[in-house]
Amino acid sequence: MPNDLLNALGIRYQAFEHPPLNDSQAAERLGVKRPGQRIKNLFLRDNYGRRHVLLLVPASKKVDLKALSAASGLSRLGFASAERLQKYLRVKPGAVSLLALVNDSERQVMLWIDQALWQGGDFQCHPLVSTRTWVLAKSDVERFCAHLGVVPAIIEVPGGD
Repeated sequence: MPNDLLNALGIRYQAFEHPPLNDSQAAERLGVKRPGQRIKNLFLRDNYGRRHVLLLVPASKKVDLKALSAASGLSRLGFASAERLQKYLRVKPGAVSLLALVNDSERQVMLWIDQALWQGGDFQCHPLVSTRTWVLAKSDVERFCAHLGVVPAIIEVPGGD
């Protein structure tokens, strides 16, 4: 897990244990309280399955995938399967966060972060399991991504109904 990596990079985080949170609304339903921004982590693929994206948006945001596809120039973005998630990020559904990019050694997954999220506070991230949350400052998110060689695209994600 990236714990050793984060410590080696001098990244500090707050750690929280909780029941499994398998979607972005589960913490609210279960009354789990943590500082920082709740994040919806969407693992997407293009129509051909050649391009993969980890999209981070505020937990309450609805995403218009059709508009996002048009804006990004990728054909028909859709949700990737659990099998693809395992293949590229080696995590199960519900445990996805930007920390899973540590498992993408071939850098096949693009990281897109909604502009509103990027301008907000600390990031809540699952450390490859859905029963823990680590809260990282944005500067530490930047340090983590830079170490991996991942350049996040900060974009305005179109909302949906």
